[in-house]
Amino acid sequence: MHEPRLLWLHNKTSIRNYTVAGVSIAVAVGIARWPEAHLESAPVSLLLCAVMLSAWLGGVGPGVLAAALSAAAFAYYFVNPLLSLAVAERETPRFVIFVLAAVLVGSLSAAQRRSMQSLRKAEQALRETQASLAHVTRVMTMGELAASIAHEVNQPLAGVVINGNACLRWLAGESPNLAEAREAAQRIIRDGTRASEIISRIRALAKKTSTLTERVDLNEAIREVLALCRGEARKHDVGLRAQVPGDLPPVRGDRVLIQQVVLNLVLNGIEAMSDVQDRPREMVIQAQGDADRVRVTVRDSGIGLDPPAMERIFDALYTTKPGGLGMGLSISRTIVENHGGRLSVVAQDGPGATFDFTLPAYR
Repeated sequence: MHEPRLLWLHNKTSIRNYTVAGVSIAVAVGIARWPEAHLESAPVSLLLCAVMLSAWLGGVGPGVLAAALSAAAFAYYFVNPLLSLAVAERETPRFVIFVLAAVLVGSLSAAQRRSMQSLRKAEQALRETQASLAHVTRVMTMGELAASIAHEVNQPLAGVVINGNACLRWLAGESPNLAEAREAAQRIIRDGTRASEIISRIRALAKKTSTLTERVDLNEAIREVLALCRGEARKHDVGLRAQVPGDLPPVRGDRVLIQQVVLNLVLNGIEAMSDVQDRPREMVIQAQGDADRVRVTVRDSGIGLDPPAMERIFDALYTTKPGGLGMGLSISRTIVENHGGRLSVVAQDGPGATFDFTLPAYR
């Protein structure tokens, strides 16, 4: 069913392109022969413009048709003997030069059209590759978090089992304690909901979807990421602190990709603090915004970055971690820039590193 429809659309486009070629030559001839326009001496320019337009819009086929029609029109209306397709011997050089010029103009326009189409296809392929690479990196990050996430899910599930047993005990007595059983059931619902929310966040981050442009509540998105990272932070004895105002303006972009950027920055900071022994391991995530932009800052108290590392930290395949791939920050910067923002590392006094990124506010 789709193939006949695609064939019809292709034929419809071809008919339109060839029609444009014929109409543009007719319009050029009409303007050149219009007495009140006084353009009798400019048929060459008008006809070449028509050939250029036809080849640009339709490609080689319509360009060739326009060149042939323009040659015929030029010979018939503007080359002696007039109103005849025959060309006088003394007019032959002029006619040949015009035909060569029409072919050259049409070829150049068609070639430029092909180049533009190839460039658009290459850009589309690049965007698809970047999206696939971002998805792979996101899944690998979730794999690194597997142990911590399992612990986060296991806690509410254990609570479900404990409260379920308690509920059964309250109901099994000679005089069932319905109030206590009701409270146990409510705790089961709470713990089950918590486990479900954790799994939903994991599925959203792991799922491969096309890039969306939507209204994103950055406050909620950041808190969801921090909920996933809480177990990893506890494992490394890192204190996570979010300073995100409740009235933070929403941003425009893809929620999953924005969360991937925040997740990558937070996990990098946690890992950078894993060997710190002489000071508290703290990470602060701040956000502030105005009518145009929202800025998110992630600051840790880890080992920091030396000047050479700061210059190359966003380069692909550059990493300061022994087992790192050097892709996380590079992909994060690409994501932010594709959203119309900017990701940068900020020099700070004292230990640690500070990364911040900006995103356009939703309007």
